[in-house]
Amino acid sequence: MTLPSAADAPTPWALVVHGGAGVITRDDLSPAQEEAYRAAMAAAAEAGAAVLRAAGAAIDAVEAAVRVLEDNPLFNAGRGAVFTAEGRIEMDAAIMDGATLNAGAVGGVTTPRHPISLARAVMDRSPHVMLAGQGAEAFAAAAGVEMAPPGWLATRRRWRALEAWLSKRGEALPQKPAGLDEAADPAAGLAHDEGKRGTVGAVACDARGHVAAATSTGGVTGKRWNRVGDSPIIGAGTYADDRACAVSCTGAGEYFIRLTVARTVAALVELQGLTLQQALDRVLKDDLTALGGDGGAIAVTPSGEMGWSFNTEGMYRARLSAGRPLELGLYGDDA
Repeated sequence: MTLPSAADAPTPWALVVHGGAGVITRDDLSPAQEEAYRAAMAAAAEAGAAVLRAAGAAIDAVEAAVRVLEDNPLFNAGRGAVFTAEGRIEMDAAIMDGATLNAGAVGGVTTPRHPISLARAVMDRSPHVMLAGQGAEAFAAAAGVEMAPPGWLATRRRWRALEAWLSKRGEALPQKPAGLDEAADPAAGLAHDEGKRGTVGAVACDARGHVAAATSTGGVTGKRWNRVGDSPIIGAGTYADDRACAVSCTGAGEYFIRLTVARTVAALVELQGLTLQQALDRVLKDDLTALGGDGGAIAVTPSGEMGWSFNTEGMYRARLSAGRPLELGLYGDDA
């Protein structure tokens, strides 16, 4: 089934990306760190925009943008994902096509280089929406999804974060991953700890008025029992519908799940007629704050309207569209 487009004529393409929300202030980031994060967000935005400029589909654009962020150790997704209490890396991701409402998601995967592409394979090449754990790993192998080289995902700064987390609780440190000390730390001196959690994501509208969303994360430092957050849950951390908008979220996942943040933003746009920014602010700044959660979200409509909102000190973010220059933001008071 293909849902009706929000526009009869070609619409300007648009793309928004995020790299996580949290404690991000000017006092915390050095000039070199700020430059690194701005460059990373610009690279991800350009990867998605390149697809859209070539008349590509929104679903391809969001996957391309997120893959760039998954390869960048500055962010908690793919390479640079945080460690569990047991010293493992367990990643979650989801992708959704607003034209068809098709979606794919994975939870607790440990080997794919790009979890977002595994989620895309689940959407395109399986009858299911979500796969988790060993089953998702088996599907990845059968589908020929690229696996990360040994040691690729692990970074020393994330291991140090786990050490600090366990030490604070008086708990024993698990065995260190092989080769971690010998490997070069690709984020040394540049990565900023905006909190023990983080997520990356992208939303896009293509020239046909179709929207899509993609989200990927390593979860939270020290998580246990195969914890899964909001990112791979359709309607909580990721959602796309051509009748409303596409949304990707970042923040305290348990709160986003309880509020079904992504779907609620879309429902406010579709059913109550709120503007995109009004819907984002109501859910992120009012509802989420009232419940005690923190985080942010990005969104785009089938007409190319772009928005973001967050109740934290900052959020790594970027947006651009046909005929408009790239806009980058890190701090709460950035334009």
